[in-house]
Amino acid sequence: MPRGLPQPVRENLSKARDAALAAVEIYNKPAIDFRAGNYIVLMVIAWTAFFHAIFYRRGRKPWYELESPGERKRYKRIDGDAAHWDLAECIKRHFVTANPPERKNLEFILGLRNKIEHRGMPYLDPSLFGECQAMLMNFDDLLVKEFGPKYGLTDKLALAIQFSRTSPKAQQEARKRLASSASAKVLDYISQFRMGLPTEVLNSPQFRFSFYLVPKIANHEKSADLAMEFIHFDPTKPDDMEKLEKVVGMIREKQIPVVNADMVKAGDVVKEVNRQLPFQFNMHHHTKAWQHYRVRPRKNSAAPEKTRADFCVFDKAHGDYVYTKAWGRFLLQKLSDAAEFREATGQDPVLKPQPAIKTVAAPNAARPAPETGETAGNATSARQVS
Repeated sequence: MPRGLPQPVRENLSKARDAALAAVEIYNKPAIDFRAGNYIVLMVIAWTAFFHAIFYRRGRKPWYELESPGERKRYKRIDGDAAHWDLAECIKRHFVTANPPERKNLEFILGLRNKIEHRGMPYLDPSLFGECQAMLMNFDDLLVKEFGPKYGLTDKLALAIQFSRTSPKAQQEARKRLASSASAKVLDYISQFRMGLPTEVLNSPQFRFSFYLVPKIANHEKSADLAMEFIHFDPTKPDDMEKLEKVVGMIREKQIPVVNADMVKAGDVVKEVNRQLPFQFNMHHHTKAWQHYRVRPRKNSAAPEKTRADFCVFDKAHGDYVYTKAWGRFLLQKLSDAAEFREATGQDPVLKPQPAIKTVAAPNAARPAPETGETAGNATSARQVS
């Protein structure tokens, strides 16, 4: 690390770069299951140290201040050391009122870190690749912008050689695991965060980086040009982007469309939930539930397609809504609690009537004893069945 910068800046820059490189190394190891989780933890460390370097270089101490009646600033300390700002505080101090896609990416990743640090869910990795990749590219871009190209990581990083060609069966198994109750809160966080973003932010490569791998044809048999290169989306060049989209369309996986696959109607949701829930559950309860959890717009909405896609989608052809099986599982999890049932539906839960208990004679029992009495050994025995 060159010595042209103050020591606190150099130390934090070194820590930031090392943590980022370690994050990439771990993510690209095929033998590690929970790659995204490890990557996110290390990248949070990298970004925090990076922001500290920026603040120190600007002559600002990234420390938590204590309220002091005097003019002299006093800082919070832990075991004698100054308590530095965490990443959430750094984001606020760096971006202030600006809300670019880079900020939303960091806020999304930070919130996700808090959700998954005590859970092991490697099957989330594929769905988080775009945000993880954008987080790294934003890190390198800002690193170069703030400290110059010599501090960048581009020359130290290579495109990972292992690529996933997940089979349909494996994809189905991953979806089943994603639907498990242990993942419900994490999936709900991911869905809610993405749905709350403006379209331009959600589609920005600074928030989520997506790409297709297109086979590249060399211009010459012995050509030594790069075997792989990124072509960035440039809205100022619509003709070039239109050509690129045509190429992408040629290599997209061909699938036979199935309308509303794995979706169910509201009546089917009500039937299944009512079957398993200890309380009576009907269509009125279902309507109140989707309104309470904001799963879909109300009838005659100007934007009927604005739904929580993990729970419900709008069927434009039929002008109605269909629901995912995850919605039914979500209702069972939530409404099994009486207080939650009351809050979501606006009605007190009513327990289902218990089946009557019938009494029948045991198969090997003797006939009933007459009123005159019989021996105890011949008395009728009975058993209960439900």
